[in-house]
Amino acid sequence: MKRMIIFCMFFFCSTMVLTATSPRTLKYRQIHQKIEQLETMVKDKDAELLHTPENPVEGCLYTAVTCFKKGIQKLQPVSSHEKAKFNKTIRIVNKLTYRDPEKQCESTCESYEKKTPKEFLKGFANLIQ
Repeated sequence: MKRMIIFCMFFFCSTMVLTATSPRTLKYRQIHQKIEQLETMVKDKDAELLHTPENPVEGCLYTAVTCFKKGIQKLQPVSSHEKAKFNKTIRIVNKLTYRDPEKQCESTCESYEKKTPKEFLKGFANLIQ
């Protein structure tokens, strides 16, 4: 009986460890949620168009993330009432890091098409997913 209880506890604990989400996955999920929140807070009319990487090749992911992080700084809130919440969300999104696997990318931020802030954020959300 004692062995059976120990076995059941071991099985339960090992199952919990295997189903736990990694911290990196949680971080990306949080950043994705913040990007979706920004879509409702960002000024889209009369706003600066931003270079929006779409479907970057494997070696250019670092460049794409860098372009998005630069573009995030240019976004403006739709109203001054949401400025504090907007700035806090921007800070969280800026914590995104991506390590480049030593490959050289030939494309630059300027080589990507310019799009509206909402389309820019949708492209960023797609990259995070």
